Amino acid sequence: MNVKRLSEVQLDALKEVANIGSGHAATALSKLLGKKIMIRVPKIITGTLNEILSETTDSNDVIASVFLNFLGDLTGRTLILFPYAEIQDIFGLLIPEKPDNPSEFKESLLKEVSNILSCSYMNALGELLGLTITPTVPGISIDIGKALLSNDSFKFNRENEFILCIETEFDFGDDIKPVIAYFLLISDTESLELILKKLDLIK
Repeated sequence: MNVKRLSEVQLDALKEVANIGSGHAATALSKLLGKKIMIRVPKIITGTLNEILSETTDSNDVIASVFLNFLGDLTGRTLILFPYAEIQDIFGLLIPEKPDNPSEFKESLLKEVSNILSCSYMNALGELLGLTITPTVPGISIDIGKALLSNDSFKFNRENEFILCIETEFDFGDDIKPVIAYFLLISDTESLELILKKLDLIK
């Protein structure tokens, strides 16, 4: 199948999956922060990695990227991208006192938050489709946008893998500004075909 030419029906189905995953992610983040979180209807972006990064990141902004592989019935990896400046307020909610090593502590905290969000998306997908999906330990990179492509987390067979990007805005109310997170699901063609089969979109 040509993963670059999904039909509108197929994209609509994937958007519905994204809605469910974003809802799970918002619930998990709400429990972690102890406050109500609203989400904007997710936007779906598909294309090459270059195209997605061009649309979602500024080449000169500092971007935090957290990545993990997943195994089981589906194989591939996920990436969550945050504009680093936008997530500083979240740290303020999670860190009551200034730690001895704020940089190292923030990195660890960001990995944990991203792991929770990634697992929420993947668990929602697994439950919806009746598939077993097992994530690995996450890794993190913080760098300017134009340096992302040279990072090890982006080194994969880009021609044969399908990239689905889910843009979700998390609204925390009056306390802090909304945060936009980009969840990238990077799967091989076989995994994409399995997802679409489970959704009864291909035979």
